[in-house]
Amino acid sequence: MYAVIVTGGKQYRVAQGDSIFVEKLDVEEGANIDFDNVLMVGEGESVQIGAPYVAGAKVTANVVAQTRGVKVRIMKFRRRKHHQKCTGHRQYLTQIEITGISAA
Repeated sequence: MYAVIVTGGKQYRVAQGDSIFVEKLDVEEGANIDFDNVLMVGEGESVQIGAPYVAGAKVTANVVAQTRGVKVRIMKFRRRKHHQKCTGHRQYLTQIEITGISAA
């Protein structure tokens, strides 16, 4: 069974046992979290598509870690002006492990 959920403005296709990184969630490590914004639930040939969400569907997950992503380097350069600027950015992420998917 798989589901498509929305969190942090992004959509993720998840199945039970998957471990994914999502935008930072304000939840402690080891806590359980429920995602009610389920766009689609499918198993084999049977697929339920929501309008916009599937009624009664829920995905439960366990928060594994609060971490940061890889550094993204930003380089600004102006030719012939003796100007260059280098900065970086590391996005805050939450690693979750999907423990269950239920559809009504």
